[in-house]
Amino acid sequence: MKKYSKLIIAALIALVFIGTFVFLWQKSQPKEVVYQEFTPTQNQVQKTTIITGKIEPRNEVNIKPQISGIITQLLKEPGQYVQQGEVIAKVKVIPDMGQLSSAEARVRLANINLQQAKVDYDRQKKLHDKQLVSADEFEKIRQKLQQAQEELTAAQDALQVVRDGVSKSNASASSTLVRSTISGVILDVPVKVGNSVINSNTFNDGTTIASVANMNDLIFRGNIDETEVGQLVQGMPMKITIGALQDLKFDASLEYISPKATESNGANQFEIKAAVQLSDTSASGNSTLRSGYSANAEIVLAEVQKALTIPESAIEFSGDSTFVYVIKGEGKAKTYLRQPVTTGLSDGVNIEIKKGLTAKDKVRGPEVIADEKEN
Repeated sequence: MKKYSKLIIAALIALVFIGTFVFLWQKSQPKEVVYQEFTPTQNQVQKTTIITGKIEPRNEVNIKPQISGIITQLLKEPGQYVQQGEVIAKVKVIPDMGQLSSAEARVRLANINLQQAKVDYDRQKKLHDKQLVSADEFEKIRQKLQQAQEELTAAQDALQVVRDGVSKSNASASSTLVRSTISGVILDVPVKVGNSVINSNTFNDGTTIASVANMNDLIFRGNIDETEVGQLVQGMPMKITIGALQDLKFDASLEYISPKATESNGANQFEIKAAVQLSDTSASGNSTLRSGYSANAEIVLAEVQKALTIPESAIEFSGDSTFVYVIKGEGKAKTYLRQPVTTGLSDGVNIEIKKGLTAKDKVRGPEVIADEKEN
């Protein structure tokens, strides 16, 4: 029994040894090299570039108060549409003490002048009734009385404006009412009820009550590298893709190329702007697009129609020259002739062949790897 066990073990060892030898021998044998083969075809070749940027309104207006004070009421919220002249907020005036004192002094002085004008008028009227004063002199006195009355009214209005922000004569155009200067969508209301606000003057820009923009007039703003900016011209068509809206696409037209570069991460970039062409469905109320959406713009920098092309992987680059391997013969008699060619535009996958090949030729591509052979 032990004798048979030894024979079986020896046989197994021999089989393993022979199998290993056969496997190594097969691996050492030269394998047939198989290449992909391509036939030149006529295609449209486009060289495109992708520019990252964002969508924003062409004109965004900051609405600011005409007076300093405290917000007492906000009548609008972000996202609402407002017409030009519509009230957005109300402001309670905090009067400047210097201006208030001057306005009160003006009222007192106007009162004094009016009282004196009335005395002069009454005196001259009595003399005029007795025909002791000419009509011309009496008319001048009456005119001074009217001027004094108007001055008092103007002084009282000025005092009301300084103290309350509104007067009886201009109540409809009160500076305490913050109105929108354009029609559009409210993008932001950065203040709250109770916040102090100041008007714009020579020392500061004033407090922004709301930002309003026309969302039917949008632009794409992005930056392009200096190596590609020279191929751009105003009016070039673009395709704008907004990834946040399930790859929503819009047409656009390039309308601005910055004449000055800005440095970004060590590279010179030029700002561009393009007018976004909204469809009727997206433009109505424009609830789809929002200011600040990230977007990509695709621009066709160059294009060739009906170009003779082959995959760029079949091209051999050697210095400034380009070559392909033209297939000659069939089966085991197949040979590869190294042929110089003149190339043109490339889209990164296919390349234009200007000279050196015809549509009847067949060229060698990359080597077929083992996995590809099995598939």
